[in-house]
Amino acid sequence: MGNFDLGIFSRRSVRDSDGDDGDLSDDVDEQRWWQSTGARRALWIGAGLAVLVVVFVAWLGVNAFTAKSSLEEARGSAQKTKDALLQGDTDAASRYAGEAQSQAQSARDATHSIPWNVAAGLPWLGSPFKTGQQIANVVEGLATDVLGPSAEVGSVLAPDQLLAGGRLDVKALSAEEPKLSALSETALRLDAEAQSIAEPGYISVLADARTQLQDQTHELTSLLHNTTLAARIAPSFMGVDGPRSYFMGFQTNAEARGTGGLLGGFGVLRFVDGEPSVDDLGPNTELDKAFTPIDLGPEFEKNYGFSNPFTDYRNSNQSAHFPYAAQIWQSMWAQQTGMNVDGVIALDPIALSYILDAVGSITMPDGEVVTQDNVVELTESTAYVRFPDDQVARKQYLQDIANQVVRKVTGDIKSPRKLLDALGKAVSERRIAVWSSNPDEQALIEQTPLANVIPDDPAPYAEVVINNLGGNKMDYYLTREIEYVADGCTGDTRNSTVTVRLTNTIKDIPEPDYIAGTLGFPERFQGTLPRGTMLSSVRLLATTGATLESVLVNGLRAPTFISTERNHPSFETQLAIPPGDTAELTFRLEEPTSPGAARVPVQPLMDDIDPVVSVPRCSE
Repeated sequence: MGNFDLGIFSRRSVRDSDGDDGDLSDDVDEQRWWQSTGARRALWIGAGLAVLVVVFVAWLGVNAFTAKSSLEEARGSAQKTKDALLQGDTDAASRYAGEAQSQAQSARDATHSIPWNVAAGLPWLGSPFKTGQQIANVVEGLATDVLGPSAEVGSVLAPDQLLAGGRLDVKALSAEEPKLSALSETALRLDAEAQSIAEPGYISVLADARTQLQDQTHELTSLLHNTTLAARIAPSFMGVDGPRSYFMGFQTNAEARGTGGLLGGFGVLRFVDGEPSVDDLGPNTELDKAFTPIDLGPEFEKNYGFSNPFTDYRNSNQSAHFPYAAQIWQSMWAQQTGMNVDGVIALDPIALSYILDAVGSITMPDGEVVTQDNVVELTESTAYVRFPDDQVARKQYLQDIANQVVRKVTGDIKSPRKLLDALGKAVSERRIAVWSSNPDEQALIEQTPLANVIPDDPAPYAEVVINNLGGNKMDYYLTREIEYVADGCTGDTRNSTVTVRLTNTIKDIPEPDYIAGTLGFPERFQGTLPRGTMLSSVRLLATTGATLESVLVNGLRAPTFISTERNHPSFETQLAIPPGDTAELTFRLEEPTSPGAARVPVQPLMDDIDPVVSVPRCSE
């Protein structure tokens, strides 16, 4: 009994015999013990791994929450910093910038933590985490390297401080130019990084954060870039080194010309140390001498010389390249008065309406009130009805309006920021154009929308230029649609089509022939076209190297004049559009698959349009 008990509860050190099955029982027991121990070990290892996973996920979740909240706070602080800068509150800007830096650092720490780095390294699954790191890096760079230093130059970013008492502080702008340039370069680099942030994949909240950051970064970069350009251009342009004078042309786009409209009036704008003043605007009949032509090259002479652009102000701005018109006007003014102006500025009635919206209405000598709502109609239509036969009175009326508006703008402005916004809107629509006779200044101006130049580069391009051939004011009733489409980028060339729809919207034809008559039409059209007909030249400036397949007007082939302007092929046709009709022009082309984004500049006429562009962007 004792041995039996020992056999159950103890191990034998010596086997009784080879055939004894007691040792087999011992081996089974030992195997079971090891199996039980291994199971327990595996269980503990599995449990430990599960705990580690839970801890890792929790840690990652905490960092994700921290990153999200910190990025949102940093974005809000960045916007507050920008708003404070624009309001001239540098103390608040510094405080908000400091908050943005702290919040951005917190977001960066969270997105570069151990669990985040591990997650970012996972194939595909790590894509959103990599995006989060890129977002945090850019936000920290903006907060530390842009927003903080911007507070140091806050006064030149605030319109109310920069433009006060009717004077631009050109000395302050000039003094801060080096800092602005450095900030602009940093912002430009960070903007490029923001635009290149990868798509986050399956986490939508990061996709939204990416888009918001890209928009905010681009907006801030544009502000600094534009202010830097202003700091480089404005001081000398506005007389920091001595008095400056500029010919100011008032274009009436009821009669279309390449730069916008017929030169309807002019004056001289002067600057001394940032303070503007304006001479009385004179009617365009004062440009009446036998002018000596200037040399704008054989290409210009071939395209426009037949219309006497150097001696007849009515044909001086048929080209869409504003520097051509500006140089002609400068020459005419010098020959007319003996004054050599330093540059030329042009604007139109729609630009005046934006300005009046910012500075308020004006009152004419006879008590008539001119507002943002009626200035366009008064200058582009009513004046021609009110003075059908008295051109001198009509021109004087137009000049009086322009004179009053310009004087109000050059006086004490209650809301400089609102005025700058209005001017910016007009510039973006190409309704204000500037040219400087100083080559260095002009090179800087050509980096801005103020230049209104035909670019000399190979990127995809389609500019539709309309010139009124009838001598009437029918373009007041013109509306346009423009569409530019092209095939893909697989070959050296591709097919493209530019479609232009022009509608004559006139209904009740006014009495004065000066508005709707056909007196200026060529003899072959006299008596064959009804009053209220538009007679127009339509010119397409296409991509460099493009060739013309055909031009159709309402589905029928049309005669075409082919030339070149600033390395862009030019295809021109002429057509008449009776009242209420729409003409559809189709330009079918073969063009190089040139790299770059397609551009479709819009001629500043009565309507403001958004062209439809479906042109794939090709790489180098």
